[in-house]
Amino acid sequence: MITCAEFECMIHQSGSLKEKRAVLQRIMTRLKQKYNVSVAEVGHQYAWQRTSLAIVSVASTKAASQKEVDRALAFVDSFPEWERLRTTIESL
Repeated sequence: MITCAEFECMIHQSGSLKEKRAVLQRIMTRLKQKYNVSVAEVGHQYAWQRTSLAIVSVASTKAASQKEVDRALAFVDSFPEWERLRTTIESL
C-alpha cells in the first residue's frame, strides 16, 4: 500500500531562498534517515517563506504505511522553524 501526505508550511524566520533551502535540506535529510519515507518539495520552490512538501511511504499494509507517514508528520511538527498549515493524506 502507498500513503502520500502533501502539506504546506510557513518558514517564519526565512529571509532568502538560501535560508529556506538550508532549513528544508536539514529537515528532509533527517526525515529520510529516520523514517522509511521519500520526501520532495512539490510547490512554492521560489517563495522565501512558504513551501509544499510531499511525504510518501510504501508498505505491505495500509496501516503500516499510514503509521509511518503519521510518525514522519509528527517529526515535521517538532521543528520550531516552521508551521504546518494544510495537509492532505491519501492512500492507494
